[in-house]
Amino acid sequence: MTSPTQAPEQTRTHEPHPYIGGRNAALRALTAWRTERPGAPRVVILTGSPGTGCSRLLTGFLMLCDPEYRKGLELDALDPATVPPDLPAPAVPSVAGLTATQILWLLADHYELSAARTADIFPELGQLPLSGRPVTIVVPDVDRAGPVRGTGEPAHVVRDVLKPLAAVESLRLLADVPREFAVELAEGLPPGVARIIDLDAPEWADPEGLVRQAEALLHPQFGAPELPFTTAPDARRALAEVIARRAGDGAGSRLTVHLAVQSILMHPEGFDPADASQLPGSVGEVLDLHAERLDVHPRTLRQILAPLALAEGDGLPVHLLTPLASAVAARDMSEDMARGMLLVAPFIRPIERAGEGVPEDERTLLGLPHPGIGEAVRAGIPDVPGAQARIAMELLEAVPDQDWAKAGAYVRDDIAGHTLEAGLLPRLLTDPGLFAHADPVRLRAAVEAVPPEQLDAPARTYLRTAPLLTRTQAPATLRAALLETAFVEDGLPEYAAVLRRMVPELPWHTLWSVPVAGVDAVTVGTLPPSAAASDSAAEAAPLAVAVSTVPQGTPGSSPLKADDPKAPALLVQDLATGSVIDADPTQILRPSDDERATGPLGFSRGADYVRVWRRGEQKGDEKIVTALISATPFTGTDLSPDGILLVATESGVKALQIRPAQPCATTARRSVSDPQAAQPEPAQAPEPKPEAAQAPQAPGPEAHPPA
Repeated sequence: MTSPTQAPEQTRTHEPHPYIGGRNAALRALTAWRTERPGAPRVVILTGSPGTGCSRLLTGFLMLCDPEYRKGLELDALDPATVPPDLPAPAVPSVAGLTATQILWLLADHYELSAARTADIFPELGQLPLSGRPVTIVVPDVDRAGPVRGTGEPAHVVRDVLKPLAAVESLRLLADVPREFAVELAEGLPPGVARIIDLDAPEWADPEGLVRQAEALLHPQFGAPELPFTTAPDARRALAEVIARRAGDGAGSRLTVHLAVQSILMHPEGFDPADASQLPGSVGEVLDLHAERLDVHPRTLRQILAPLALAEGDGLPVHLLTPLASAVAARDMSEDMARGMLLVAPFIRPIERAGEGVPEDERTLLGLPHPGIGEAVRAGIPDVPGAQARIAMELLEAVPDQDWAKAGAYVRDDIAGHTLEAGLLPRLLTDPGLFAHADPVRLRAAVEAVPPEQLDAPARTYLRTAPLLTRTQAPATLRAALLETAFVEDGLPEYAAVLRRMVPELPWHTLWSVPVAGVDAVTVGTLPPSAAASDSAAEAAPLAVAVSTVPQGTPGSSPLKADDPKAPALLVQDLATGSVIDADPTQILRPSDDERATGPLGFSRGADYVRVWRRGEQKGDEKIVTALISATPFTGTDLSPDGILLVATESGVKALQIRPAQPCATTARRSVSDPQAAQPEPAQAPEPKPEAAQAPQAPGPEAHPPA
């Protein structure tokens, strides 16, 4: 009890979180999860509509979970129930742009697991706490997963990553997922294990935090211009309350408030703080009211923003915005774009890119500052597939001379995403040039999203080869070479020939490929003229051949021991064409050790690669010519004196002419004089280890958008 002379004790008030500005109820729930308080869930699922503030809440919470970052915060001023204990930072994989498989390997690398398969990652994670190493994982922004928007990667992340993680009883998980997956993620877990925090729900409402957000945005101290309703505290507070009340505390409220204030401050002329009808209740209304205050039809603003709402990745190169806006609107938007910067200013953000590999005209991208803006714009497009089809056609027109090697990075790498959403991707997947030059991670993701029955043979070849392209991160020339070989293997020589013509610097030409099972070893050799059938009596040089050790019964082979059915057989083929030769294996002459040692080329082999190198004048002067990489282990390898690489895997044998071959004396004739002659040239071209990701970390305040 206080004495009459003492002032009554004031109820202590706590400062709001400096980055979030509120959301104390949600912060208390997250802190209980982090603290492992009795009755707290092991799995927390954070969700809400775009613009409700999930990303900002999670970023602010992770600041409190990072031992280094929290040193810069005045923790004593905050509500103790919202401050987690000082524990080691959780793993925070950045999932934006990644596939479910990439995310799993990111976690495996972070925890230094020995797993060889993704299925092994979950049990190994479950064993870590038994050794005294806690496993706490926070997965933000699942809605941004996937290299291509139209592939539905967030669903794969939920089903293939988050649900198995949630099922590991020794692991604690916090994930920010789209609302349509929140219940699915919680299903199957015992009662009390999971809790869904839906920021659109009334129990998590934070009206005072919304007012505080608007008031801060209106304050000149934080960059607002000096206006009657920004400099006067009472007027500023009153306007903030009206803005927050109009936005409500449900779907998209934080983003709506943020954009509403930006719109007012960028064009305050004619704005009346007392007129609530000038204030929006949703992101879509922000767009329309902003355009009307600038005496522009709302449709024009939405047409300018449409290409950005439909864009892939971080945004569009500046020079593409006008032609793509014109394509979507089906009219010339040049004049609208010329006078539209003030119109679009609150809704776009420039992204500057540096680096030697970034062309000058693609150093600046234009993007939307928040996915919620894109969702509002897309909702107003009556025919999204049709709009994407018009964008795709415009992008095709932007390919110089229809040569994908000359195309801009966005056109080359992201056209597949647009054609996928337009339903036209299968039509694009007949162009070997696109296969070779497009980013393999994004193109593979788009092709995998197409129903298999809609894919023609070239696309199926690409899909078969794509894992090798993404695993090795091969550059464009090596991608073209690997695809050239794959087309020959799949009986599509005309597509291989197109790549040879389009990419003249290919390190090899595939002469032939034959599907033969059970090849144990291969070697090159020669047959004397008397032992090799020839169409010309004038042919006096020996014939170069490929010899494969195969199981007895292989068509065209000769058994080494006819009386022993388990003994191997030899398959003799023309080294230049792959044609089977009926010859006596005892007549075949192998290159001597001296011949191999003095040849211009040498090779070394690993389990799934062969390196070919050119000999120097002195030992140690060797230079790598190329490297052949295989999706399956090699079972045999040899190299002829004139540079034909013979390789075998479990699926067959193939011969590749290494280029450019150093001039040297040819001791054996070939039945085909030029490698390209092994496959006919068509008259016309026919009518397409995951990328390294950053280690998990607790993001700072710039890791997520402001709303």
